[in-house]
Amino acid sequence: MLSTSARPVVREVSGTPPTLELLREAVREVTSRRRLIRYLVQAEMKKRGSDTVLGNLWWILDPLLQMIVYVIFVTIIGRGNIPDYPLFIFAAILPWKWYSSVVADGTQSVVRQSALIRQIAFPKIVLPLATATAGVVGFAWGLIPLAVIMLLNPGRFTLYVLWIPVIAVVQYVFSLASAIFVSAANVFFRDLGNVVGHVLRLWFFLSPGLYALSTLDNVSMFKRYPILHDLVGLNPFSVLFEAYRAVIYGTADGGPPLSPNLLSLFELLLASIVLTALAAIFFKRVEPEFAKVL
Repeated sequence: MLSTSARPVVREVSGTPPTLELLREAVREVTSRRRLIRYLVQAEMKKRGSDTVLGNLWWILDPLLQMIVYVIFVTIIGRGNIPDYPLFIFAAILPWKWYSSVVADGTQSVVRQSALIRQIAFPKIVLPLATATAGVVGFAWGLIPLAVIMLLNPGRFTLYVLWIPVIAVVQYVFSLASAIFVSAANVFFRDLGNVVGHVLRLWFFLSPGLYALSTLDNVSMFKRYPILHDLVGLNPFSVLFEAYRAVIYGTADGGPPLSPNLLSLFELLLASIVLTALAAIFFKRVEPEFAKVL
């Protein structure tokens, strides 16, 4: 529900700092509040239970349970001839859980600190930054069941897994941009959390998580309209899923792991940096209204 008089009001043009100055201000606030960010990250981890055995265990169990559900579901409707299918979809489920958790928590990161915002003056942009950073811990725990599954599939565990941190850095920047934007927007549009949940659910099924991107070449619609294949390729998670899957699983026809598409990752990294800058500028524009709305 849209809050009464809660529409985002940006600073008046006459008194608004230049766009680049807002971006520099955001960078200064982040770099000068490293201790605050570290404290908030620790608090976020405690909230999620990431620093307890049970909380970390859930990061192991949840993607495994999702994998089992999808394996059963897709096996019933037919999944083609993809070998080692559990590992094939787990390579997508794990990074998706990371992103969806960051966005879901990021949506509430500013709103749930409303009391603190009204009482203490501090750079609010550190809140979504802490949320995005805390998500890395959960992803790291999720690598444990991934390693076990890879070891159970001979030939899959190779030195190509060393590319995972590189791919994760690209995803982190993209996740940070998303968290900053939704955290600010949710202050003014409180129904955004519900909308985000539905969008994320649809986004996953529109991404090549349960299927290989190459299988679209055999779909009649994509043969008739090649532009659809190009549009799917613009999906950030088409790039990320294919990259993770290349180094973890290999090719959809059973080929061994290989290097990711570095050009696609570099393009996504550049786009994510631009999106992060735009999200930070938007955040700084509407930040002065937070205390009034909250």
